[in-house]
Amino acid sequence: MPPLEGFDSKAGSSTAAKVPEINNNELIVDKKSIAEEDVVEDLGQRVVEKPIKEGDVIEQEAQNRVKRGRQFVWHNIILITLFHGIAIWSTASYIQHLSWKTFWFSVFLGGLGGLGVTAGCHRLWSHRSYKARMPLRVALALCFSIAGQNTILEWVRDHRVHHKFTETDADPHNVKRGFFFAHVGWLMQRKHPEVLRQGRKVDMSDVKADPVVQWHERYFIPLKILLCFIMPTVIPVYCWGEQWHFSFYATAVVRYVCLLNFTWLVNSAAHMFGTHTYDKRINPTENHIVSFLAMGEGWHNYHHVFPWDYKTSEYSYYFNFTTIIIDLCAKLGLAYDMKTATPDMVRKVAMKHGDGTHPVHRNDNDHHHPEEITFEEYIRVMKEDDEYTGVTELHNENDVTRKSK
Repeated sequence: MPPLEGFDSKAGSSTAAKVPEINNNELIVDKKSIAEEDVVEDLGQRVVEKPIKEGDVIEQEAQNRVKRGRQFVWHNIILITLFHGIAIWSTASYIQHLSWKTFWFSVFLGGLGGLGVTAGCHRLWSHRSYKARMPLRVALALCFSIAGQNTILEWVRDHRVHHKFTETDADPHNVKRGFFFAHVGWLMQRKHPEVLRQGRKVDMSDVKADPVVQWHERYFIPLKILLCFIMPTVIPVYCWGEQWHFSFYATAVVRYVCLLNFTWLVNSAAHMFGTHTYDKRINPTENHIVSFLAMGEGWHNYHHVFPWDYKTSEYSYYFNFTTIIIDLCAKLGLAYDMKTATPDMVRKVAMKHGDGTHPVHRNDNDHHHPEEITFEEYIRVMKEDDEYTGVTELHNENDVTRKSK
């Protein structure tokens, strides 16, 4: 889930929130038709403009490292260390004095911030797995400000690069560089040249065209300060008489640090620990603990096989609070056009490439009734998504469904 997350993830670039334009013709994809029996065999192949092997390092970068050392980003290191230190100290010192109202308010704010990350930046803006009307997009942008992470453009850019070049030098939080690097270390040092190069090329035109994103970019800093730190501190003090320092430590600092780490776990733990239910050839895993903490983002093996599925999971509601909210918004007419994989296609993938942990039957409690889309519309969706999310390549009209409003 990128990431991402909370600090200066664009470290190493000279402009603040600038995402260069690219020529769409730069992305060259070989679209070959394949027979139905070949569909499963092709599932693990990602659409990339040029394969990048592990260890691909620009010679000039190797020389630069000698001159520049490890390229630490010290202001990120100081901020991350400071926030975590205050969170640990305040929890140990004041947890027994905290009122239950303040505690549950912190949990509530954490949930709102989490939805800004999961339903907003991840499933909506990064993968376009569903569409949202203006009121919902505004609400998700405000929730994302509560989370206190980077701008929407930065988050989406890093996440799209992560999916297109997973576990290569172009992956911003490449887990092959270790758990700590994938979790938080990638925010503490300059980006690898391949990350910068691919980040400049990734197509962000759809996100930049969203007026909600434009508004959020314009007022990013005041929104973050107000909604991530000031508002959470003030409400408990004036609504039920919480002490100022208790309120600040619990609802601002501790809540903020917890949400950051829950998000980071998707990049680290969900790429190292768990089952490979759908594709044992890739590192992302199915991790129940991460799914619980990150509101459904830990079903990561499924997500990397079907990145365009709005549920990010085969099972809609199991440890997947985000999907519950998206479906609720769909019933209210705020979300629509949710893309999801068919049960038959998921089972075929799991049987062909999974590690044998997939259950025999799907969740009988799943009451969704998706509406089939035409093969022509499916091909159009795939061509669009290839440019944005590096989706798995399929060419079977029965493999993708689109849920009704």
